[in-house]
Amino acid sequence: MTTSPDDAPQPEPRPAPAARPRLVFKDPFDQQTSDDTDRGWGDASGERGLDWYRSQRPPHHGEK
Repeated sequence: MTTSPDDAPQPEPRPAPAARPRLVFKDPFDQQTSDDTDRGWGDASGERGLDWYRSQRPPHHGEK
């Protein structure tokens, strides 16, 4: 009995290796976060009036 090349066991194909993730170094300060805005701190209008600034004055600055 002779075997032909078609009868020889074929090796199973190997799956392609998964792509390795690339390291991407971006400057984290290029993007603005929500807490960098007035809206992120709960101010819906986006404007701060004189009353707001007076309410934020530290006690050691005194009353004027």
